Amino acid sequence: MKAISTKEEFLIKLLKQDSQWAFNHLYQLYAHRLLAFAMEYCHQHETAEEIVQDTFIWIWNHRHNIKQEKTLFNLVFIKARHLLINVYRATVNSPRFEDYVEYSNRLGTEHVDSQLEYDEFVRIIEHGLKRLPPTQQRVIRLSRLEQKSIKEIAALLNMKEQSVRNQLSLGLKQLMSLISRSGYGVLLALLIP
Repeated sequence: MKAISTKEEFLIKLLKQDSQWAFNHLYQLYAHRLLAFAMEYCHQHETAEEIVQDTFIWIWNHRHNIKQEKTLFNLVFIKARHLLINVYRATVNSPRFEDYVEYSNRLGTEHVDSQLEYDEFVRIIEHGLKRLPPTQQRVIRLSRLEQKSIKEIAALLNMKEQSVRNQLSLGLKQLMSLISRSGYGVLLALLIP
């Protein structure tokens, strides 16, 4: 894994120097994982592809301001997460599509490891959530998975806004502890704004 990190460091350095070659290699490194991540949440292949494209357009447009030197992992997934939130908010009541199943069936063996890694992360998140007290579970699911505001959650759960903030903070700390032990701590950034 050290070689991958060194290669990515080199690509990031070249990207900051306007190398389209490096940009293309970084795209190849992350595009399939980002697409699987986006499909998991939006279930629309075209929308997921747009999220991947928009993420990398943003990376290219902001290449001179990128502070990361070793890996773009957090940056690309956080940007994709923000784009997914925007899509989710725009289509809250839209029906779900079956493109995800079709996409999963088309995944080649070269992408199986990425999908398995992502599936494992989702399993760990779900396992971690189930170990939290019921109120923390509900607050985290409403806040991070359904993108509801503190005010909306307080109204839904008949709680004070500060209590919602407290439960969210406590729950995320416990979840972070569990995920850190599993080796997926870096991905927790996807749940924390």
